[in-house]
Amino acid sequence: MFGKKEKPDKPEGFIKRLRTRLNRGDSWLSYDLANLVPGGTIDEDVLEELESLLVMADVGVETTGLIIDDLKKSLARKELKDLAALRAGIEHAVLKILRPVEQPLLIDKPAGPFVIFMIGVNGAGKTTTIGKLARRFKEQGHSVMLAAGDTFRAAAVEQLQAWGERNDVPVIAQQSGADPAAVIFDAWQAARARNIDVLLADTAGRLQSQSGLMDELAKMKRVVSRHDESAPHETMLVLDASQGQNALVQAEKFNEALGITGIVVTKLDGSAKGGILLAIANRLKVPVRYIGIGEAVDDLQPFNAKEFATALLSSGNGKSP
Repeated sequence: MFGKKEKPDKPEGFIKRLRTRLNRGDSWLSYDLANLVPGGTIDEDVLEELESLLVMADVGVETTGLIIDDLKKSLARKELKDLAALRAGIEHAVLKILRPVEQPLLIDKPAGPFVIFMIGVNGAGKTTTIGKLARRFKEQGHSVMLAAGDTFRAAAVEQLQAWGERNDVPVIAQQSGADPAAVIFDAWQAARARNIDVLLADTAGRLQSQSGLMDELAKMKRVVSRHDESAPHETMLVLDASQGQNALVQAEKFNEALGITGIVVTKLDGSAKGGILLAIANRLKVPVRYIGIGEAVDDLQPFNAKEFATALLSSGNGKSP
């Protein structure tokens, strides 16, 4: 089981839900594309309007520029003959950005537990993501332990313990206000003693501008790496897609402070656009491990670039424009 890349569960159902939830109401691209090209002719004016649509869809100026540049080259080669060709051109440009970050999490069992630090601001869905990942890893045959490193918010510990009970996995916690680094160390020792495969460590929801709290996260990393040089094996940032460009700012700050190795983008069902994932992929080049589109456990799945690009360019019923 160890070292094996995971594959999405029930992919057809997830893809259908992804398309539907990204495209609640009028699709951010399929609907607008059809209206952009009523006469069927693709020209510079159409691309200019498309550029505005992409920027408004949280793709960002820089990333939008890459997509439009690709399309302008195709237009110059007279390849954009109709709406279908335009759609194919957009999908090609989007995949150039997304494919490099499509890197599933690979869990290799080291001498001790495979340690995953879960970081992110309050409200991004971090603790819920931990619960869903615990279920996923356990179903894959891994033994799992949770560490309640968010000691500042009593509700966070209780929420994590509830997920532990639901998934039948142990949770290491201390009293409210305890030193998070001490909690993580205790959890690491317990996981090592019990031969646990995966240790998922929750952390307090950090505001990326609070340097003191960032320093504390760095301390937690140092405490673990002092006993296992390779740990933490994954520093996974959870981002809320509905935060738009602010999510990109968060990602940049966390990456600068901690060197993130993976990203989970949650609440794509709460954003009718989803374009922020393109901006994050282009700017950070950090693997996008999972995407979340809802509250159910199966609504968190490994990121697949092709599926995501197709969903962006499909109507809510899964049909292409």
